[in-house]
Amino acid sequence: MSFLRRRSAVPAGPDFDVLAMDPGDWPGNLGAGLLPAPDGTCQGVFLRYDLFGGRGPAMIIGNLPEGSPARELGEGEVPFEVAQLLDALGNDEDVTVVETEDIPVMHDNNLLIVKRIKCSEGRISCVQFDRSDNVLVTIASWDRPITDDLYALLKPLPAEMFQQG
Repeated sequence: MSFLRRRSAVPAGPDFDVLAMDPGDWPGNLGAGLLPAPDGTCQGVFLRYDLFGGRGPAMIIGNLPEGSPARELGEGEVPFEVAQLLDALGNDEDVTVVETEDIPVMHDNNLLIVKRIKCSEGRISCVQFDRSDNVLVTIASWDRPITDDLYALLKPLPAEMFQQG
């Protein structure tokens, strides 16, 4: 995936392209957050898509570069994006991963191996895949399945969205 390469110039935000849905394609509210490291590097970007009129997100898409501490999970531990989704919804029940399954999916004429993550909370849908630049993309949604149609909406977002002004 040539468009998923690392950028050579150092922007004020993340040093990697962020793959997500364009905010213009989303009818609800969008929020973005950066996960900073102590040395100032960006250890992840999370986009929160809210369709529920301020009552919580419908979906969180995370982009975590190689070496990000948020990628380190214990046995049965849910991805960071799932934990953030539950926190934003005010759901404090203990949720674990109960099963994973690898599924091939096409994205822009490239084959992705997508890991479907089944959680103990059945209203959560979660998938993960690694990009060609070793950035892990995680999509977590609440009360709506993640279908193959969603992958067609994913595209790199402009770096300007994440620069500090």
